[in-house]
Amino acid sequence: MSMLSRLLTPLLIAASLLLASPPAQARGEAPPARAAAPVPLLWKVTGPGDSRVYLLGSFHLLRAQDYPLSADVEQAFSASRRVVFELSPQDMQSPQLGQKMLQAAMRSDGSELKRDLDAATWTKLQAYARDNNLPLAQLQGMKPWFVGLTITLSQFTKLGLDPALGLDRHFMTRAAAAGKQTAGLEDIDTQVAVLSGMSAQEQQQMVAEALDQADQADAMARKLHDAWRRGDDKLLWNAMAAEMRGQYPQLYKRINTDRNDAWVPRLQQHLQAGQGGTLVVVGTLHLLGEDGVVDKLRAKGYQVERVCTACAKPRR
Repeated sequence: MSMLSRLLTPLLIAASLLLASPPAQARGEAPPARAAAPVPLLWKVTGPGDSRVYLLGSFHLLRAQDYPLSADVEQAFSASRRVVFELSPQDMQSPQLGQKMLQAAMRSDGSELKRDLDAATWTKLQAYARDNNLPLAQLQGMKPWFVGLTITLSQFTKLGLDPALGLDRHFMTRAAAAGKQTAGLEDIDTQVAVLSGMSAQEQQQMVAEALDQADQADAMARKLHDAWRRGDDKLLWNAMAAEMRGQYPQLYKRINTDRNDAWVPRLQQHLQAGQGGTLVVVGTLHLLGEDGVVDKLRAKGYQVERVCTACAKPRR
């Protein structure tokens, strides 16, 4: 599983606007039949008084067939006065997001992409660009992390997974229509730094992995998407977090653990008495395992429970 497949962030929405990569359904492919509502990765955290926070694990690229959502999620949304995301709707809609992302991705020293890639990776990238109509000449002026993101986004959109249909965008639209308060746990600069702050070696590895696994991307994307639909937190933990923590501990700490630690005090503010309900929609990676927000809030003494009617065992 490539690093970028596990690093899917709201930046994908900004990247999709810059890269103009249409989903499979937009290219005339027949959509799959509508399935049952996804089993939610949803937890309820209870604070003093009537304060409560619902933590909902997002998949940042979805299909129209992934809606409507389950009744559990709808009830959490209805019970919440505000909706919080990794990035606020205002930041997501700001031209500065794409501008800052593009600025961070562009090479500023006059060098070319080829310099940062070993010979084998460069050869594979040339072949991939030729076979997939990737504008390699334009990408010569970009940093490796952006090129890796381009490849990964392209592979996901081939399956019809669309950033514009992601759970984050869905609830941003719903919150605006319902007149609910919204906020972000991070700002644009923090989000962009998730990718642009990677070392040269990490960026080189990201491009190499994205290319090596491009032929398997359909299977990997389906695996993650299907696991999210099933609400399979154990598989997602192993595929998205545990494996990454073992292979890339420093990167994992920077993009997951450190950010989770920064989010917890902000979530605690929403758990103060009299705050009412808050729905928090963030990448699923941030909720799982001992490094996740769920366990971190439980360790601070809050009552935390999984909300999943579909998970209940039938009575005998």
